Amino acid sequence: MGLARLICAAVLPARPLLACAAAAGGILIAGCGGHVEVSKSDAALHHDAILFNERCSGCHTLDAANARGSKPEGQAAPGERTDGPNFNVRKENRDDVLFAIQNGGFSGSIMPANVVVGRDAEDVALFVERYAGKKAPAQGKTGGGG
Repeated sequence: MGLARLICAAVLPARPLLACAAAAGGILIAGCGGHVEVSKSDAALHHDAILFNERCSGCHTLDAANARGSKPEGQAAPGERTDGPNFNVRKENRDDVLFAIQNGGFSGSIMPANVVVGRDAEDVALFVERYAGKKAPAQGKTGGGG
């Protein structure tokens, strides 16, 4: 019992230091890069853009949400299995986006199901419907997997 207390006492002081370091790293990361293009004057859409950035930007590209994703710039066609659709060039509708959110994308996709849920899922789906496809090629061919 005495040894356990001694070990725990030696470990505990490091935890606050680690927590502070992690928090500082998070603040630095959050401060880097661009900004969400959706104006704060439209609080609901700005919130939806922030949600998209926090939950979807690791795989999906959408400038309105400052999301760079994993797909190369301008690519709409499927690429690597981990590339989410580039929503700058691919137009979407709310129902398809909501289906993908709830079910983990479409066939063969590795998107996690329910990455956002409830009202947040509906809001993100509406946000994507409104902002997706703004940079689509003129011929309208924007194929891709989901």
